Amino acid sequence: MSPTEPRPADLRAARDLENHVSWLDSFTGTALGVLAVASGIYTYLGVSSLLDDSGAMSAFAAIAYSVAVSVGIFVFWSYMLRLFPAMRSARARAGLMGAMGLGSLAIVAMSSWLNAAALAGSAAVEQHLANTVQDYQQTLERAHEIAVSAQALEQDVARVRQSFEDLSAQEAEGGLSGLAGRGSVYSLLRQKATELAALEAQIAAQAPQVAAAFDEGNAILSRMRALTVEPGPVETRSVEFSEQAVRLAGIVTELRQLSVAPLVQRAAQDLAASAVLPELDGRTAANRGDQLATIEAVLEVVAQRAATLEAAADAVIAIPPPPETRYTPVSAADAVILYASSFVPSWAGAIAIDLLPGVLVLILAITQGAIRASREGASTADTLTLAELRAALAALREVEIASDRLPQHSEPPHAPGEEAPRVTPVPRRG
Repeated sequence: MSPTEPRPADLRAARDLENHVSWLDSFTGTALGVLAVASGIYTYLGVSSLLDDSGAMSAFAAIAYSVAVSVGIFVFWSYMLRLFPAMRSARARAGLMGAMGLGSLAIVAMSSWLNAAALAGSAAVEQHLANTVQDYQQTLERAHEIAVSAQALEQDVARVRQSFEDLSAQEAEGGLSGLAGRGSVYSLLRQKATELAALEAQIAAQAPQVAAAFDEGNAILSRMRALTVEPGPVETRSVEFSEQAVRLAGIVTELRQLSVAPLVQRAAQDLAASAVLPELDGRTAANRGDQLATIEAVLEVVAQRAATLEAAADAVIAIPPPPETRYTPVSAADAVILYASSFVPSWAGAIAIDLLPGVLVLILAITQGAIRASREGASTADTLTLAELRAALAALREVEIASDRLPQHSEPPHAPGEEAPRVTPVPRRG
């Protein structure tokens, strides 16, 4: 046996593989059709979630799209199953491999993401609602924190007011200007203490409003959390969720407006600038000079207290505001893309149902390559099966019978003196 000739065992293995491939081909088309139809059904569900209208035209459009996807998947993989295993050169296989890659990307783009939307769309929308609730909770807490920090300025205002009241009490006893009684210096000190007392009362009046707004915001958040896990269609729950989100956004805005830090800042700026100097009421020029000197010292103290109060208000104003949170409704198809990392199994299943025939293509290519390798160097007689031999003999017998039925032609004329050509009779078989 020549080294290039295949062994009988290799030929038998090749025949066995061919028999297996023939048996598998008997239902491969049916299996491919089932996969294509299943993908089309999930595609229909995904497309339906994207269409706003629920009329007959929308249903027809969704059906048409899903049918087109099923036909496209079936035709594409049928081409690959037939052509790719038959390719012999590396260049041809590389070209078809590139075409299969482009086709797979097209299938993922037109079908797989819609399949994922059908498989995990509702769960993805619920996760979007849950994440939105967390964002709103952080915004509400941050706005409440800023409002409470502004309310704490009441203590600073009270401290400054108390300092002016103490100074006015000292002046009433003559401890500042040396003139006991309630004169010009006393009037200036009481004026500033009264201004700060009014500001302190205004700050205290807003404390219940801040608490009420925060409690209402927490109640809205509780309802929004309940909507994320309640049974029923997620589309219906999303509508109510959107309404609650609008209410909560109004509560956050109210908390921002209730912050008294800007009010304290303006009051501190006006504390020294808006001082109304009383008329000096000293009996002598020396007394009036002492009063004027005391008033100037008091004005310096007022400026210092105002600067301290303004710095405290500026510290509250400098706190970063809560992030702007806005609820944006999303469809099931958009949600599975937005939260794809949370639904990897659903994405894997959606892609696998479309690209599983690619594995069959590779299996057939490997099997056909093994068959060709086992038959390499074999002659036609070596690869001829018994059925093929019987068919060849039957065909040869039919040709002989047909040749016997043909009319016998006369001998062709020949020139005088020439010997007629001899005809060698062909022996008949059988």
